[in-house]
Amino acid sequence: MIRTRVGYTGGTKSDPVYHALGDHSEAVELDYDPAVITYQELLATFFAGHDATRPAVSRQYISAVFYHDAEQQRLAVEAKTALERKLGETVHTEIVPASTFYLAEDYHQKYGLQGDRLVMDEYRRMYPDFWDIVDSTSATRANAYLYGYGTAERLRSELDSLGLSKEAEGRLLSRVE
Repeated sequence: MIRTRVGYTGGTKSDPVYHALGDHSEAVELDYDPAVITYQELLATFFAGHDATRPAVSRQYISAVFYHDAEQQRLAVEAKTALERKLGETVHTEIVPASTFYLAEDYHQKYGLQGDRLVMDEYRRMYPDFWDIVDSTSATRANAYLYGYGTAERLRSELDSLGLSKEAEGRLLSRVE
């Protein structure tokens, strides 16, 4: 199981919102099962998913790993250092202690999924409560595929577990093929 929620962290302002972030950064909070995916694998996915050599244009959009304990800090620093060696460039990712995480507004959660009426309507039927959609591993996976992340091969291997119609499955496949 992986649960992802979008929000804001790393700053000092209480109760930030998108149009009044203060010194917070946009972030994703991950709950995961380390028996299914390791912290090192999450770090590898994080670094592969963006260009960490580009300096941030603002505090809102920094590249950062917010760690919860000394072991996570050590692994994040190791991953950053290894990437710098591999690329021969400075990696601008900050490695900082986790602080209070504030949930972003509803319209930011599963943004790709919310932008696809067909697939989102199916999740609404499965989960009448919006936050159950947000917390659904299936919805998290569908959201990623709607953004074009993942391979067609991987999606085909997990289609049966998503609980979607053939039409919605076809929509997801069209995003990764």
